[in-house]
Amino acid sequence: MSQSVSKSTSQATGKIHEIVKWPDPVLAKRGEDVTVFDAKLKKLVEEMFESMYAAQGIGLAAPQINISQRITVIDCSFKKNPDEKVVLINPEIIERKGKQVEEEGCLSLPEIREKVSRAAWVKVRAQDVNGNPIEMEGEELLGRAMQHEIDHLDGVLFIDRLSRLKRDFVVRKIKKLQKNGEW
Repeated sequence: MSQSVSKSTSQATGKIHEIVKWPDPVLAKRGEDVTVFDAKLKKLVEEMFESMYAAQGIGLAAPQINISQRITVIDCSFKKNPDEKVVLINPEIIERKGKQVEEEGCLSLPEIREKVSRAAWVKVRAQDVNGNPIEMEGEELLGRAMQHEIDHLDGVLFIDRLSRLKRDFVVRKIKKLQKNGEW
C-alpha cells in the first residue's frame, strides 16, 4: 500500500530544513506522538519531502530536522513516482519477517555507509496526514527505509545497530572529521 501526500502541484515552495548531524541530542531521544492533524502538519510534511529531496535522501524523520515528533516521509522512487510517496505519523512496526543485510547511509551521518541487518518484510501501523489509521507493508528497500526511519523516531541510528567494533570505528572517523572541521 502506498500513500500520496499531495497532488504533485507543489513546486518546492516550502522551507528547506537543515539536516541535524550526529551527535545532536535530538537524534537520541524518542519523538513525541503527533496529536494535532491540521494544515500546519501538512505544510511540515511537504517541507520534509522538499528537505529530503534537497539532501538527496529517500527517507527523512522529523528529529533529523530538529523536530522531536513521530513523523517520517519516504520516497524510494526519489520523485519519479508520486504514488510511492509515503507519510507515516506515529508509526509502529507490528510484524517482521525474514532478514536482509544491506548497506545503509543516513542524512544525519553523511559519508558513513555500513551494512546493517534488518527484517526482510515489515508491517507498520500508523496514521496518515489527516490522522486516519493506516497499515502498510514493505519489503526490500521500502521495508528497510521504514525500519530505518522508525528507528529515528525511537532515538536509534543505524550505527547503533552495528557491532561495537564497527561502531567504534565509525565514531573515530566522525571525530576525526569534526577535528578537521569537515563535519
